[in-house]
Amino acid sequence: MANTFDYIIIGAGTAGCVLANRLSLDHTVLLIEAGGRDTKPEIHIPAAYTKLNKTRVDWSYWGTPQSKLNNRRIYLPRGKVMGGCSSTNAMAYVRGHRLDYDEWEQLGNKGWGYEELLPYFMKSEDNAQLSNEWHQQGGELHVSYRPHTILSDTFVEACESTGIARNPDCNGNDHLGAGLLQFNIKNGKRHSAAVAFIKPILDRKNLTIITHAHVKKILVKDQRAIGIEVLTGKNTTQKFHVKEEVLLAAGAFNSPQVLMLSGIGSKEELGRHRIPLVHELEGVGQNLQDHLFTGVGSWSKSKVGLNHQLTLINQMKSLFQFMANKSGPLTGSPLEANAFVNLNKTTQDRTDFQFHFVPLHLGDSSVIDLYDIKSFPTNRDGYTILPILLKPKSRGSVNLQSADPKATPVIDHNFLSEDEDAATLLKGTKMAIEIISQTPFNQYREKIITPPLRTSDDEIMAHIKLQTETLYHPVGTCKMGHDSMSVVDDELKVHGLSGIRVIDASIMPIIIAGNTNATVVMIAEKQLI
Repeated sequence: MANTFDYIIIGAGTAGCVLANRLSLDHTVLLIEAGGRDTKPEIHIPAAYTKLNKTRVDWSYWGTPQSKLNNRRIYLPRGKVMGGCSSTNAMAYVRGHRLDYDEWEQLGNKGWGYEELLPYFMKSEDNAQLSNEWHQQGGELHVSYRPHTILSDTFVEACESTGIARNPDCNGNDHLGAGLLQFNIKNGKRHSAAVAFIKPILDRKNLTIITHAHVKKILVKDQRAIGIEVLTGKNTTQKFHVKEEVLLAAGAFNSPQVLMLSGIGSKEELGRHRIPLVHELEGVGQNLQDHLFTGVGSWSKSKVGLNHQLTLINQMKSLFQFMANKSGPLTGSPLEANAFVNLNKTTQDRTDFQFHFVPLHLGDSSVIDLYDIKSFPTNRDGYTILPILLKPKSRGSVNLQSADPKATPVIDHNFLSEDEDAATLLKGTKMAIEIISQTPFNQYREKIITPPLRTSDDEIMAHIKLQTETLYHPVGTCKMGHDSMSVVDDELKVHGLSGIRVIDASIMPIIIAGNTNATVVMIAEKQLI
């Protein structure tokens, strides 16, 4: 195998798969992935995604104790497999609000306004139902609405009862409102970035893929990236050289880690781990942002949800149905419907809060494992609204635990450190309680079970502190910009170095108002220059 390539891509996640597909048409490309191929069966069964957590395809990270959340350590699932998080997430296809991107451009990032980015969202889209000025058909990545339970229609009606407008397409002209979600699911199976962009080109001679390989560091000479050093076995180290660029696409936790291991970052942080300073950039690993959610749930009077589908016998029936003809409950995401709202009304038409709707309840205990399907009760059906803090003011960090490339990074989100975040999440949770109490739910609602106590702000806040989790949308740790804490410029080139770009969610200067995977696809499409 040759050890020199035109491009080296670190990370075969969402961005890495897009980049490998596009660049290997005309260039030699090496794609490096720490995990393995996407052979685990549960990856391709949409409803089985929670069974991927804490397995060999998950980095299984945990954050540091969070003082504002009862000193709890928050579980942080990350895909460690071809396709990255697109192989392990809930498959929702959401682009965010147009003003998110206009804000990026207003920060001095030329070319990152919504109108200029829309063609890159559309470039790879294959939308099963929509073809208009916001959507197209024929691209690599399948997008579609999915069959859903009656409870999701009821949720949309309940939102309308509280004054939230119905919106059939949050990825179209309007972002605000309630409606059904779109998903990356095709023919009943997950349509990950690996399936969409890598599987069709596995025979392409220009593309070399190495899995189960940990990048030790990026090699830099005279302020230019010249290659990488990789651990490919217990004691095996290999070097690969690059003619054009090293493209770092390892995600919001691992991209800053790789930079710091390479001697690129804060002088103080690198010195703490005795890593020689190659290039000082104070912002590496800073500016961490993520979405937070809690739960407002109810039991239902009848079996109209998904809880009863989780009994062992029903899971076996559903699996048989899936294997036979790719139909049934296993072909959909547990997420079904969604609402975007302008909760604080600080800016006209600006989304600042989100509600996911799932047609199952998570139990009547405040402390549960939201990422373990085995913990979900099956004795009765129910439904849950997940109030989501979209625009946190709090900022966290990613630092090194040691100079060992296989060591877990130190991840401190600093959740709710800004009082405004706690106030907004409380306000949104109260709105979720209002929605779930609306008349359209009367025919299904037996009893609201979470928050268990909700007659005062203190009671609801106690519930939030006990149950709040991350929606696993970390961004910002190699932020794009031109200030002293920026890591990359608006071409995603690392400041002060040549031959290296960061292309993943870590470059977002401010987190978008919505799920982040579709935006990562767009970021990769845009940077093919």
